[in-house]
Amino acid sequence: MDFGHFLAGLIDGDGHFSVQQQLVICFHSSDAPLAYYVKSQLGFGNVRRVSGKNACIFVVTCQRGVEKVIRLVAGKLRTEHRYEQAKRNILSHTRFALLRGDVVFDLNTSRTLDDYWFSGFAGAAASFQIKTLLRMALTSRAKGAHPSRLRREIRLNFQVDQKTSPILAVIQEYFGGYVGYRRSQNTYYYGSTSFGVARRIVAYFDRFRLLSSKHTDYLKWRKAYLLVQRGEHLSCSG
Repeated sequence: MDFGHFLAGLIDGDGHFSVQQQLVICFHSSDAPLAYYVKSQLGFGNVRRVSGKNACIFVVTCQRGVEKVIRLVAGKLRTEHRYEQAKRNILSHTRFALLRGDVVFDLNTSRTLDDYWFSGFAGAAASFQIKTLLRMALTSRAKGAHPSRLRREIRLNFQVDQKTSPILAVIQEYFGGYVGYRRSQNTYYYGSTSFGVARRIVAYFDRFRLLSSKHTDYLKWRKAYLLVQRGEHLSCSG
């Protein structure tokens, strides 16, 4: 596993570089084990529960720890606001003058997702949904089409929510699907209910495993996809 790409995905998904020259990543409380895993891989940082919320945060405050983070994610961050945040709040500070001269800190502008970045990002920002709809099936008769019976339709929705759209365009280009805008919330989302896209998503996460608690959601979603592909959803048990 390339931990640098995975860490960059986590930061792009739900992390930030603070004005106090810290790295902060937010986790749902069910992902506390992942927060401790990140801590063990870095060898720096602390995990703290957020009072009154079902969440915890992972914080790296010491200079050596922040420097290690910057070295790991250099050239791997994909969202411009996190990239600019790191340059503004970390690399421009006098504490990190030597690091600034030692690291080539570029934005990853690749249009492919053949690494663990999306695994980290999706663990923070994506959702897997299985929906069933009842549709009226039509039968053809001599005088035209007539309603015959209710038919259950399965939809597998994969969705990613963000405040801006550029990274969603990369995801759309790689997997297929569409990017939408919610005017009421002023947010963007990537989504797909296509089984062709689902096949590509399954291929990705089978290769680059999710490490967050959403892995369980993914396994159920994947099972539903395989049931439909085999036609088993047409049976009572399926």
